[in-house]
Amino acid sequence: MALEKIITQIEENNIEFVRFEFGDMYGIARSKLVPSRHFREKVNGINMPLLHLAMDPQGNLVKGTPFEDDTGYADGIWMSDLNTFRVIPWSPNTAEILVEPTFKGNPVSAFPRYIARKQLEKLQELGISLLSAHEHEFYVVHRDTKKPLYDDISLRSTLRNNTDPDLVEDLLTNLYKIGINVEMFDTEYGPGQMEITYKPDLGIRAADNAHVFKATVKEICHRRGYTATFMSKPLADHSGSSGHFCHSLWDINGKHGLLYDPNNNYMGLSKLGRHWIAGILAHAPAISILMAPTVNCLKRYKPFICSPCNATWGIDNRTCALRLKVNGERGTYIENRMGASGCNPYLSMAAVIAAGVDGIKRELSLPDAIVGNAYEKCKTSDVAILPDNMRDGVKAFMEDDVIRDAFGEDFQRCFVNLKMHEIQSEEEAKKSGDENWENKLFFDYM
Repeated sequence: MALEKIITQIEENNIEFVRFEFGDMYGIARSKLVPSRHFREKVNGINMPLLHLAMDPQGNLVKGTPFEDDTGYADGIWMSDLNTFRVIPWSPNTAEILVEPTFKGNPVSAFPRYIARKQLEKLQELGISLLSAHEHEFYVVHRDTKKPLYDDISLRSTLRNNTDPDLVEDLLTNLYKIGINVEMFDTEYGPGQMEITYKPDLGIRAADNAHVFKATVKEICHRRGYTATFMSKPLADHSGSSGHFCHSLWDINGKHGLLYDPNNNYMGLSKLGRHWIAGILAHAPAISILMAPTVNCLKRYKPFICSPCNATWGIDNRTCALRLKVNGERGTYIENRMGASGCNPYLSMAAVIAAGVDGIKRELSLPDAIVGNAYEKCKTSDVAILPDNMRDGVKAFMEDDVIRDAFGEDFQRCFVNLKMHEIQSEEEAKKSGDENWENKLFFDYM
C-alpha cells in the first residue's frame, strides 16, 4: 500500500492514533501508540528497545541473548510494513501498522516475522507460494473470578455456542472488519473453550492475520469483562488448545494448486507434495519446539487426546501429526496438527517451510500413510516421537542442522536462552511447590 493512500485513509476515517505493533518471541502483541499527526515521521522508523526480544511473557529480561550486553540495551529502529495498515474498528479513531526492527541499518535476523519472510523467499525461489491459515482454539474466563464462560464440555452445543451471544457477535463482527475473513465459530471440548476459523491467505499476510486474530480476540474479550487465553494447556485436566497450521502449495502467482495430481495413483498427492510432507516429518522433532514453544504447550503432545505424539501422516486422520485433506487442485491441503495455540505464528510458518523445502530439495521419500490409529505407533521404535518436554525439544532443535541453520545463530541464542529460562522456572517451581507458576507466567499474557 502506498504511503499517500494510508494518509488518505487516516484523514477519511478521522484516525487520531496509530499503533506501531509487533509480536515478540512469544507472539505477544506489543506496541507504541502515536498521535496520527506524527505518522508520516514515525512510519519511516520508530525507536523501541530490542530487549523486547529477550523477555518472557511478563516482561522479565532473560540473560544470554544478543540483545543485552552485545548491543548495550540499545533501541532498534522499527520499520513499518505499509501493507499491514489496518483501521481498528472497536477502538475509536485508531489504526495499527506492523513493524520490524533494524539495528545499525540492518534487519534484526532473530526477529520472527523477518525469519518467516526469508523462508517464504526460499520457497518462492523454487517457484512456489504458500496459502495458509492458523486454526487457534482458546479459553474464555470471567476476568474477575477466572471461572470459565461455561463450565461443561458440551462440544459444539448450540446452547453453549450462545452462552454470551453478544460476545460472539462482537468477536465475529470486529474480526471481519479488521480484515480477518471469519469462516466458522464453535465451542470446543473444554469448559469455556472456543474456536474461530478464518480463510487462508498468501505469504506473510497469513501469519500477520494470525497475529491480528489473537490480539483482537484478547482485546474484545477484555473489553467485555473476560480474559481470553491462548495458553495451550491452562486447565491440566481438560482439553488443550491447538494452533493447527493449515496450508497448501501453489504456483508463484497463487493460481494453481501444486499438492494435487489427478494422474497420480498415490491418493492424488503430487510428487512435490510427497517430498514436502516427507521433509516436515523428517524434521518434526526439531520443529516441535517452534510449533509448541513453551513448557506448557509441549504438554499437548500426548496420545489419545486428539493431538499428535509422533511424526506420522494420514488421509483425514486426526491421530497423525499431518492430516491430508484431498479435494481436487484447489481444495487439497495439509493440516499440521503439531501447532499449539500458544505458538508464535511466524515461527510455526517458518519452521514448516524450512522443513518442507528441505524435503523438496533432497527429494525425500514419503513413508506410508497411517491407516487407523497413529497413537499405536507411539509404542514402536520405527516412528520418531515428538518431544513432550522442553529439554528434549531444545535438544532436538539444536541437533537438526537444517532447521537450526534456517533460523540463524542470533535466533538460536535468543530462543534457546528463553527456553532454558522456562526450564529453570519450572525446576524452581517444583522445589517451592508452586503448582500455579505456568498460569502466572502465561495465562493472562498469551
